[in-house]
Amino acid sequence: MQSAARIAESPQFSAWAVTCAGEHAAWSDPECHDDHRLVLVRAGRFLRRADGAESVLDRTTAYLGRPGQEERFAHPVGGDLCTSIDIGAELWHSIAGDLGAPPAADLYVDARVELWHRRLLLAAGSGDVGFAVAEELVGLVGEVVPRVMGDARPRIRSGARSRALVANARAAILDDAPGSDGLIPLAGALEVSPFLLSRHFAAVTGVSVTRYRNRVRVGRALARLEGGERDLARLAADLGFADQAHLTRTMRAHLGTPGAVRALLSPDEALAERRPVTSGPCPNNHFRRDCGS
Repeated sequence: MQSAARIAESPQFSAWAVTCAGEHAAWSDPECHDDHRLVLVRAGRFLRRADGAESVLDRTTAYLGRPGQEERFAHPVGGDLCTSIDIGAELWHSIAGDLGAPPAADLYVDARVELWHRRLLLAAGSGDVGFAVAEELVGLVGEVVPRVMGDARPRIRSGARSRALVANARAAILDDAPGSDGLIPLAGALEVSPFLLSRHFAAVTGVSVTRYRNRVRVGRALARLEGGERDLARLAADLGFADQAHLTRTMRAHLGTPGAVRALLSPDEALAERRPVTSGPCPNNHFRRDCGS
């Protein structure tokens, strides 16, 4: 028996947690898929037959399927749990370029690939599909492509053009320009692949596009909290967070909880901040003040 739970979806990709329960020693009926598909095993193992070749898939071996490829599966030693990522043609082309369809090849899952996989699953839990999930997914696929097709993609080069691209991306995010609500549409508006935008942005600024965009949203949240905003659910919705919990997690990662930050921005707290600090640790564990300086 097989079940699939969607963990993230956008027009360019979808990610699923696929569970196969029990033993099924016989080969399944043929299956075909319309998109490129990266499948990584999280638990268990199974057999795959494609293009006349058979392979064993487990936590150390993934596979990349191509559109229209016929596949059969067998589970002779029990079930498995996998992450299955469907990659749309446009996103695939933006990462792989004009390299064509990938060969029928398995992929050794080294520590780097496993780390990207784990980061993708964590990002999926954040609810931020447009940036956090998209950036981790693009990074994971960008890590995989050269391994199965040869590293013939454009190299990342820093320089004036790279800085100009990043400046335009920052301006679009700051101005809420059309397409700035997600990594993939932002890259499209800037006429560059999301993979290259992500790499150039990190190279120039030292932070990911997702981190930068969240920094901008946290700044807007600070202004609203300083102005007396108390409805965190409304604040989260206005700033484009998935929900209040997403806002809270993001603010905690940058500063502290919204409640603690709001207290620091209140007039009484501001006056308290002007009093000299004589000794001892910073009085707030959520937001460490510049004590004594």
